[in-house]
Amino acid sequence: MLDKLRAVADRFEELCFKSEQPDFYADPQKAAKLLREKNDLEPIIEAFHAYNRAQQDMLDAQELMRDPEMKELAQEEFQAAKAAQEELYGKLQILLLPKDPNDEKSVIVEIRGGVGGEESALFAHSLFRMYTMYAAKRGWSVELMNYNETELGGVKEADFVINGRGAYSRMKYESGVHRVQRVPETESGGRVHTSTATVAVLPEMEEVDVQLDPKDIEMQVYRASGAGGQHVNKTSSAVRLIHKPSGIVVACQEERSQLQNREKCMRLLASKLYEIEQEKLSSEVTGMRRSQVGSGMRNERIRTYNFPQGRVTDHRIGLTLYKIDAIMDGDIEEIIDALATADQAEKLKNAQ
Repeated sequence: MLDKLRAVADRFEELCFKSEQPDFYADPQKAAKLLREKNDLEPIIEAFHAYNRAQQDMLDAQELMRDPEMKELAQEEFQAAKAAQEELYGKLQILLLPKDPNDEKSVIVEIRGGVGGEESALFAHSLFRMYTMYAAKRGWSVELMNYNETELGGVKEADFVINGRGAYSRMKYESGVHRVQRVPETESGGRVHTSTATVAVLPEMEEVDVQLDPKDIEMQVYRASGAGGQHVNKTSSAVRLIHKPSGIVVACQEERSQLQNREKCMRLLASKLYEIEQEKLSSEVTGMRRSQVGSGMRNERIRTYNFPQGRVTDHRIGLTLYKIDAIMDGDIEEIIDALATADQAEKLKNAQ
């Protein structure tokens, strides 16, 4: 690990030197890329310097131990420096783990009602509300792309962008099947029903990030439908794109303009094609160990929301919290922190 850290320190010094040159900003794109790399390396360098200071403090304390009058104090200082060094070693191990290149990106979230009819659609709406409230707490903005609701206020499907730096690094753990156990609003008998909704989280990709051939894309326009909005059913502003080679279909009807809806569709299509390509690459790597926490498989049941018991359980890490109301109001930080920690631990184990 120390060899890796020295190589990182050399690269950081090189980037610092380059950034101070007069012609550094001659190529703005290249400069931005190098500055991002420099900023990514900075926390590693700070921790490495602290690690070296702790090591020096240990050596200084050992030297002081030779003096009988200072021995007791020096032993305390040695133990404190040793504990600090051990903590920093663990921190550096995590900082050196390969980063997901998409972690800093915004995300596209797709929510679909699953098993359970109208109740699953109502639960999908609850999840949509939970994520929008979580985004607000993080200072991120939400941009609606496609929203198809039921007569009772449930959601058949909701596609939306959460715009914010680092959104993917947090939201990627939400992909999978979410299960709810509660007495449905549509149930008069008071029996507890089990329903599901699926969530997919994609890093938002621009068209330039993915090869898109216009000849492969069929565009259809139709009148927007659904609750609300004066433009509904008046103009053919909604857009549906069909990617013929893959069969992927994306739609957007939330904007008044056909052009704006098409632009949003293209972003969604680019992200879906990127996800397919990444899955292909992953399956081609033989013997690759996948983290159960971060794999984000859509057909994997990841979490149960049990309203009668007031609990939420994440099945991937066995975490149960008895604060369902707060969680449904967007307070999911504790769950995501625990998932991120478990994901790091899994990656550390695989790296050994």
